[in-house]
Amino acid sequence: MGADPERRFEELYESSYRLLLGYALRRCPDPDDAADVVAETFMVAWRRIEAVPRGDEARLWLFGVARKVLANHRRGELRHERRTAALRAQLAASPLVAELPGEEPSQLGQVFRALPEGDRELLALVAWERLSPGEIAKVLGTSANVVRVRLYRARRRFARRLAEAGVHHSRAVAFEGSRL
Repeated sequence: MGADPERRFEELYESSYRLLLGYALRRCPDPDDAADVVAETFMVAWRRIEAVPRGDEARLWLFGVARKVLANHRRGELRHERRTAALRAQLAASPLVAELPGEEPSQLGQVFRALPEGDRELLALVAWERLSPGEIAKVLGTSANVVRVRLYRARRRFARRLAEAGVHHSRAVAFEGSRL
């Protein structure tokens, strides 16, 4: 390979890509993960092009890098799986979870779920997260005035649909009492 780092990298890539991809595909259950491993391996090679040995040793060096990248990838997956399992366990035990899977939502919940997603998000940010219009504006990346107008309209649509569903005001008070 020549002295030019770009040309050297191109030659290294052309001569080793298929070999490394095969290596990664045989070790990763998902082809996308294998592609990530190969991409990361070549990123390391690009950053350290001066440290890559010459000749056939370059191929072996790349396999060594790919092996380390694959080990890091696996450790990351294990960490993610452990965190996900811990979060699921916390959520299952949390009183903040509104409904258990398989439970039929209340009539109020059904009306709420039938609202457009934007309305649900605004109403939830007010009622459940207890955010002010100014705070919601920051979350949504808009102005407080826009939030106030959208919130007014969302509340009116929600009230209208509650009335259409026959949910009386007294049954919705608990929901409204949370600044909805």
